[in-house]
Amino acid sequence: MYHILPYTYEKAKQLNVLIYPSNNPKYKISVYNKNGVHITDIGANGYKDYPTYMEEKGEDYARKRRELYKKRHEKDRTISGSRGWYADNLLW
Repeated sequence: MYHILPYTYEKAKQLNVLIYPSNNPKYKISVYNKNGVHITDIGANGYKDYPTYMEEKGEDYARKRRELYKKRHEKDRTISGSRGWYADNLLW
């Protein structure tokens, strides 16, 4: 099970959503609105994210991985409210 790091909790607070480890084995995090209604699951298990890279490899490496992620997911991360948008805003 994915361990949600403080970076992601802070981002969730800024977006006014609640996050929990996902019960779906394909994903890391379940996102809920403030009323407890499930919005989506994000973050494919088996892949790392910005806070994980920060913790394991440091800020410079994490920034490079973030740049590559944002280029790779340019189309889906800009659609507000989509799974990609939440992943971009919470994990990257």
